[in-house]
Amino acid sequence: MPGAPHTRLTIGELAERSGAATSALRFYEQRGLIRSERTTGNQRRYKRDQLRRVAFIRSAQQVGLTLTEITEALDSLPGDRAPTPEDWANLSGSWRARLDAQIQRLTELRDTLSDCIGCGCLSMKKCNLYNPDDRKAVLGPGAHWGEPLPPLPGDA
Repeated sequence: MPGAPHTRLTIGELAERSGAATSALRFYEQRGLIRSERTTGNQRRYKRDQLRRVAFIRSAQQVGLTLTEITEALDSLPGDRAPTPEDWANLSGSWRARLDAQIQRLTELRDTLSDCIGCGCLSMKKCNLYNPDDRKAVLGPGAHWGEPLPPLPGDA
């Protein structure tokens, strides 16, 4: 029908509206983070609620959440309808403690960065910023630099 609004977005329209590259959208779809329908010509078409999912994914990535965490969170949302504000509030509330811990680490980094840069230790093993009290030693040998610090005994 001429002049009727689109009921579905093309991948280009979703990219433009969300600010995500089309390659990122294809990747998100491949990982099951967003969904599309296919036209008879095999072109992707996205429901408008996928815009909110993409915004959520990009925001979650900006605060340091992993794709696994994002996937688990999005899997908790209803698949048969657009999530309600209550659905989104429940999902985001589950991350409060993690985000509070991240804020604390960033505050500590800010407050110790000047001293640390000048310390000259050059040790990923002993660095008080990156690996305080050599807490990563419990992870064993090998590359563990991208993994979070294990909790100290008595941490909740």
